[in-house]
Amino acid sequence: MSERISDIPDTERPFEKFKTSGLDALSDKELLALILRSGTKDCNCLELAGKVLDKANGITGFPGSSVEDFKRISGIGEVKASQIVCIGELARRIAKTRHPQSEPLNTASVIADKYMEDLRHLKEEHILLLLLDSKFRLNKEVTLGIGSVNRTILSPREVMVNAMRYEAVNLVLLHNHPSGDPNPSEDDIAITERIRRSGEIVNIPLCDHVIIGDKAYYSFADAGLLQ
Repeated sequence: MSERISDIPDTERPFEKFKTSGLDALSDKELLALILRSGTKDCNCLELAGKVLDKANGITGFPGSSVEDFKRISGIGEVKASQIVCIGELARRIAKTRHPQSEPLNTASVIADKYMEDLRHLKEEHILLLLLDSKFRLNKEVTLGIGSVNRTILSPREVMVNAMRYEAVNLVLLHNHPSGDPNPSEDDIAITERIRRSGEIVNIPLCDHVIIGDKAYYSFADAGLLQ
């Protein structure tokens, strides 16, 4: 950390603070400054880290940001921007490893926790079908479409074709709301009911439809809408 590092008192320099007090003593800004390593002639590493955090609205915004987003910050070039994006991707992958493939997806909270980091940062709606066995373990995950659920990309026929193709015993629909509000729209409710009825006909129940928002989710099963 060379540029304007002398502006930072010795006890407040991130690396020295890390050596003397450990990781727990570092703020998000100080941790990021350690990774960035240097600032610019007009901005030390801590100030630059602060600008990055402001741009992303905190570290939780890293997975939803691109290299180009961060390059718009003065002092952040291709390399630093790529490093920051990689931090977000590592965080997303770490979150996913908490849920082994064999874990039963039998509650909305487990499903939401497993998919939250994958879906909540996306700019478009992604509609997934989770095909489960009799113990609610994941057999197959199918992307039914990308876009609004009020389009024809989400049809009961396609859901049931996939259910039979992969010999599913139970079904879960899953999609995100880029607005961050997980509450269902009228289209969400109508389409879910159509798929629920189709599942009853072929004896492959729709166990839940989970909508992912920003650190929040909505469960049709929990709301009593799949009875």
